Amino acid sequence: MPGFSSILDQAISGSIVTLRSLKQIEARVAKASDLIEQCLRAGHKLLVCGNGGSASDAAHFATEFVVRFMKDRPAYPAICLTGDGGLLTAAGNDYGFDEIFARQVAAFGLPGDVLICLTTSGKSRNVLRAMEEAKARKLKTIAFLGRDGGPTIGIADVDLLVASDSTARIQEAHQFLLHVLCEIIEARLS
Repeated sequence: MPGFSSILDQAISGSIVTLRSLKQIEARVAKASDLIEQCLRAGHKLLVCGNGGSASDAAHFATEFVVRFMKDRPAYPAICLTGDGGLLTAAGNDYGFDEIFARQVAAFGLPGDVLICLTTSGKSRNVLRAMEEAKARKLKTIAFLGRDGGPTIGIADVDLLVASDSTARIQEAHQFLLHVLCEIIEARLS
């Protein structure tokens, strides 16, 4: 059985390798930041969603825009689609779990808004349905993906694919990218 130090060393090494690999998607990160900046400058909003740990990351990201990231500045409109238990359970009960985010995109999404989805596997059917609904309503879309992107790859306007097989390393990279986007947008809009 590996010891604590060995596990820690492996986790640090894996994280470093995964974070360094993000340099390969630099142009896509720039495009994602441009979409978010254009959206917010035009007075539109961000809609953000994901499942499980990605739901928590979605909530964290939306909070950084509504409240602040590094400095005091005006609030930017961002809605996390995972935050209302009553809405999620009603949509899941009446329309099925696959529709919990798509139903909210239909209710809240307007042309010019940006939908940001997080899925470490790319296999989350409810995330895919949300992107399809967003496309139908002329929203721009950004997908944070992992592994090979699954069936979700290629659907969004911008795919930010973390090519790793470790859910933990993918989530760490997603969190890192979310913070980088916050930092870029806050600097541009302040």
